[in-house]
Formats: sequence, structure tokens, C-alpha cells
Amino acid sequence: MKARYLYVIALAVVALDQASKHLALSRLPFGSSVPVVGSAVHLTMVRNAGGAFGLFQSWAGLLTVITIAVAAVIIVLIRRRTALPGLVGVGLALQLGGAVGNLIDRVRFHYVVDFIDLRVWPVFNLADSAITLGLLLLAYYLVFCERRRPDAESPASDSPASQGTKD
Repeated sequence: MKARYLYVIALAVVALDQASKHLALSRLPFGSSVPVVGSAVHLTMVRNAGGAFGLFQSWAGLLTVITIAVAAVIIVLIRRRTALPGLVGVGLALQLGGAVGNLIDRVRFHYVVDFIDLRVWPVFNLADSAITLGLLLLAYYLVFCERRRPDAESPASDSPASQGTKD
């Protein structure tokens, strides 16, 4: 898949994430919770200074640096790989968009805006969803789509050099 299409996907994720956060910030006071689908889905406005699941709250600076590094690695992978398989490319693009969406919050507010509350999971946002979906696509590709090269099918221990000589 061409790099420009992957960047469009990443930019779309950033735009949707930032628009949804702007809407949530303009309509929901922090700490408030509004049911939107019965008791299953709420909009609950929280500040997350940590990482996934609110972990590492006191490591905000390190999380910012890690996010920048991960985004840079993904950009390098997209640029250097001229023919990424579709699932891999889309997975990387979703992760890049999600990482940049949350990075914008960290730089702008010093925390990430989370507001989607399923009541059985920590509160999250669209960027978190994109990152998770991207990881699931990559995992799916690695488990179900990755083909072993013919030379990689036999273990190294089966080579004549590793078997030694017979007496």
C-alpha cells in the first residue's frame, strides 16, 4: 500500500480524534458522566496524565518521549517499506494517527482527554481505539496471513553443517 494513503488514514484518525475531543471538552465538564446508550455506554470526561489504563501517572514526560519515538519509528517503517501488505500498512497508519492524536493532547494540556466509558473498561478516546485496532490488525496479519519463506521452514539444526559427521 502506498505511503500517501497510509498518511491520509493517519491524518483522518488525528482529525476525528481531535474533533471528538473538542466536542467532548465543549459539552462535558470534567468528572461528569452522561449515559448515551442505556447503562452500557456513557460519556465520562476524565484527564489521563498517564498511559494506557491510567498507568504511569507520574511519568508524563517519559510517555511523551516514548510516543514521539514510536511515531518516528512508524513513519520510518512506512517510508522505507515500498510495498507493505494492506493490513500491516493500515495497522501502522491507525497506530500512528492514534499516537499523534494523544501526543497533541499531552503537549497541549499535559494530559490526554478520555471520554468514552463502557463501564467495564477504563475510559478511553478515539485515538486509543485506533491504536488498539491497529495492533489487532497487525496481530491478525502475523498469526493468520504471514507466510513463511521456503528457506525459513526448516530449522537451522537440520542443516548438514550442524549435524556433524557420522562415525
